[in-house]
Amino acid sequence: MGKLGNLGARLHHGEVGYDFVKNRKLWYGISILITITAIVGLAVRGLHMGIEFQGGAVFTTPKNMSASVSQAETYAEDASGHDAIVQKLGDGSLRIQIAGTDTGASDQIKQQLAKDLDTPAEKINADLVGPSWGDQIADKAWQGLGIFMVLVVIYLAIAFEWRMALAAFVALIHDITITVGIYALVGFEVTPGTVIGLLTILGYSLYDTVVVFDSLKEQTRDITKQTRWTYAEIANRSINSTLVRSINTTVVALLPVGGLLFIGGGVLGAGMLNDISLSLFVGLAAGAYSSIFIATPLVADLKEAEPQMKALKKRVLAKRAQAAAKGEPVESADEGEPDADDEPDDAAPAVVGPRNQPASRGRGRGRPSGKRR
Repeated sequence: MGKLGNLGARLHHGEVGYDFVKNRKLWYGISILITITAIVGLAVRGLHMGIEFQGGAVFTTPKNMSASVSQAETYAEDASGHDAIVQKLGDGSLRIQIAGTDTGASDQIKQQLAKDLDTPAEKINADLVGPSWGDQIADKAWQGLGIFMVLVVIYLAIAFEWRMALAAFVALIHDITITVGIYALVGFEVTPGTVIGLLTILGYSLYDTVVVFDSLKEQTRDITKQTRWTYAEIANRSINSTLVRSINTTVVALLPVGGLLFIGGGVLGAGMLNDISLSLFVGLAAGAYSSIFIATPLVADLKEAEPQMKALKKRVLAKRAQAAAKGEPVESADEGEPDADDEPDDAAPAVVGPRNQPASRGRGRGRPSGKRR
């Protein structure tokens, strides 16, 4: 933990780092490939909608049934003529889901299941779910998603700017597409728990993105008054300064969700845990990825298309070339004569440059005030 904390401090101070923004085309390509795979999986396999969305009947047997899950599936499919999903609950009872059955058919299926399972029919609990109820859930989910997206874009546009709002929106669509595509490829059942999980990961993904955006906003204040760093370079510093925090948050969140998915769902066979934990696990990982590799590099691309940022980049590169020609360190390229826009370099925020260098280095030599004239 001490080494990780030391690494976090060095990343935060700009002493070490990885150039995420410079390699953004690679990340874009990886994300496009993953997204296309998810869309193809969704188009070819489709989503396995749960009984809550299709309508049907759910039968719950008494405790400590001797029949196995495979035997119960065979009995249910023979009795109904439809595919059945059987889950063994913790108390030994069986939960049998059969989609596409009506009230009349469910009574007949119940009697046949009682005979096959050798248990009294009155001890088998039958619940009917109408397809209209599932339609209402789907409509409410879409409405909630739409309202959430609109509010997110409005909030980010006001708190930051529209470019950051657009980048965050793209990252959210990226996370949803990947999560839904994984559901299609894996074949897990889509239930109301899945919908809850999807809506939950949107908030987490947005939180991780806003943390980086907030750092970026602070470090780019009065950015045009300095000639040491371009916008893309400061964006990369923002990612690195929050990198360890993002990793820690993601790992801490994934550990309990992974326990639900692999232990609760895989070992104990708890079906509802599978539905919600898979969406959370995939969504949390995708959200952390998109905030680092998609949202912030996309903001840098959008900002550097502005005339002001283009002019800044041109001045930065020109000053570095001039310093290299004189054999001066690149970090000192903005020292000496005033900028072309006649703005003092010391108006730039201290966090933009390396924090381990004195703020007054090379400034105001021979002048009591320490300011250029």
